[in-house]
Amino acid sequence: MTYLTHLECSVCRAVHDHSAVQTVCTKCGRTLRARYDLQAARKRLSREVLLQRDFALWRFRELLPVLLPSNEISLGEGGTPVLPLVRICRLTEVRDLRIKDESFNATGSFKARGLCVAVAKARELGIQEACMPTAGNAGSALAAYGAAAGIRSHIYMPEDTPRVNIDECRIYGADVHLVPGVISDAAARMNAERGTSGWFDMSTLKEPYRLEGKKTLGFEIAEQYDWKLPDVIVYPTGGGTGLIGMWKAFAELETLGWIDGARPRMVAVQTSGCAPVVKAFNEHSSSCEFWNNAATIASGLRVPKAFADHLILEALYESKGCAVTVSDAEIVATIKRIARIEGLLLCPEGAATIAALAQLREMALLNSASSVLCFNTGSGLKYSEVLRQASTEVS
Repeated sequence: MTYLTHLECSVCRAVHDHSAVQTVCTKCGRTLRARYDLQAARKRLSREVLLQRDFALWRFRELLPVLLPSNEISLGEGGTPVLPLVRICRLTEVRDLRIKDESFNATGSFKARGLCVAVAKARELGIQEACMPTAGNAGSALAAYGAAAGIRSHIYMPEDTPRVNIDECRIYGADVHLVPGVISDAAARMNAERGTSGWFDMSTLKEPYRLEGKKTLGFEIAEQYDWKLPDVIVYPTGGGTGLIGMWKAFAELETLGWIDGARPRMVAVQTSGCAPVVKAFNEHSSSCEFWNNAATIASGLRVPKAFADHLILEALYESKGCAVTVSDAEIVATIKRIARIEGLLLCPEGAATIAALAQLREMALLNSASSVLCFNTGSGLKYSEVLRQASTEVS
């Protein structure tokens, strides 16, 4: 059973019925978050119970929003490894440096987590067609899980989205639309064309349940760190669902009594060509301005303005973390470096988190005694253009 009780607005706290189809708050238009009866869960659910289940996303079903197990969909998502970066650890002089490798997920990226849960809940609510704008990997995940659930997917992508993502969506049977510009342009085209079609909008944090799939990152990290969280989490931030989800997961785990009140410092990493969160953080703002002319090889970070920017910034401020930028050149150099000394083929977004470590040392946000977790959010094999650049540049 799930302990889901209701949906709550992240701003005005208005309560919404989880048994009805919901998008954003009907009163103020902001992101809705799922709420659970954690006190009841605390009495019946334990860490020991989890150990009896497969290390995969649905092992946390009581803390996820799908009511009936028959509506769950699985393509093998979750349960991704946390790997030590032994040589980079020595070079950066950090005591404990690891990376959570989300390339092991279905469709090769962390987007599988959010779309797995969102599509399962959509099927439970009777939704037959869904749409989203995407920079690439989220579209692949929606197409795959939509195919598994019998839900028709309509996907709008920038024209220069990595070719692998475009082909993936099409092979899964999705209705793909290529749009000049960036993800915000794709969203505008989608909203203009869907009209009154009844397509359900699965845009980042414009529905409540992708966040619930992403929060399983936080659950897994806690377990993989023996229920004592790392000092610093370095996360590549576009729409920010994973960062927000982990922050939500940590609060839920504390209420369950599974972890104490110690929290990691959360670090958002963006690129110099698209850094709205970094700019807002440096200005101590509670929201981001639209980033004009966004450009970066890390397609997942080319998000000119996140819909739930207030929740990203809230997590950074509450955790005493920060937001930093890296350049595309640093990303390419890091992809090559990590491949050659660690044997890992990172996606550009994942490489950005490693590239940021030198800055974080200079800022004294981490030191030689820190335990640090970085993220590889997808397979480097999905970025053939970037790999070609990294492999042909002079060492």
